[in-house]
Amino acid sequence: MYNSYLKKRAILKTQAEIELLRKANAIVMEVLLRLKEEVKPGVSAWEFEELALRLCEKKGVKPAFKGYRGYPYALCVSINEEIVHGMPKKEKVLKEGDLVSFDFGVIYEGYVGDAALTVGVGRVSEKAERLMKVTQEALYKGIEKAHFGNKIGDISFAIQSYVERHGFNVIKEFVGHGVGRSLHEPPEVPNWGRPGRGPKIEVGMVLAIEPMVSAGDPRVEILVDGWTAVTKDRSLAAHFEHSIAVTPKGPEILSKV
Repeated sequence: MYNSYLKKRAILKTQAEIELLRKANAIVMEVLLRLKEEVKPGVSAWEFEELALRLCEKKGVKPAFKGYRGYPYALCVSINEEIVHGMPKKEKVLKEGDLVSFDFGVIYEGYVGDAALTVGVGRVSEKAERLMKVTQEALYKGIEKAHFGNKIGDISFAIQSYVERHGFNVIKEFVGHGVGRSLHEPPEVPNWGRPGRGPKIEVGMVLAIEPMVSAGDPRVEILVDGWTAVTKDRSLAAHFEHSIAVTPKGPEILSKV
């Protein structure tokens, strides 16, 4: 799958397009941080969906995920062993010690912002805290390698080696990607790989880099809803994502406020 994708060339962005993507991603991160404020025991996943929709309306943007490939919601809410694409249903209620991952995107003036984060609900276990910390740090290790002249495999290797050095495992079924007018553009950005391999990183690339990490078995199972991906052994998972632009001065994180 990855090898066939290598043949598709990245869509390089102009400075004007990067500015629009910066605005889109800033809105995404504003929403994610607002959702994070509401994380506490007793809150249902549906309440986060409603809040995300209200904030989209307030900002005058469209949710990027709703309707994409048939996904019915604006927000992905993944709890504990749910890795990604968890549906925000009323019956999913947070409890003390859970991990909850929010993955969210918006469309601003035709350009897509995309980011994700994982939050602990109340007091979580030491292992859960370490899983979140390592996953987020692995994201920044990957971003550090997003310099023009490097290869996509340099990003991938930085993420995988950091995660595995700390005793966790990267999920291989899902990858980062280019982002722009479409939610998913070439190139794919796997969270595993070998340095010096894959497409060359070029100025003007905008990449969504998103390590997903398991505390146990990295194999994936898709639930009967056709969307929710869980760890096969039901171990905890964490997910962090930033959209970044490759500039002559190095990588710039667009999804920040």
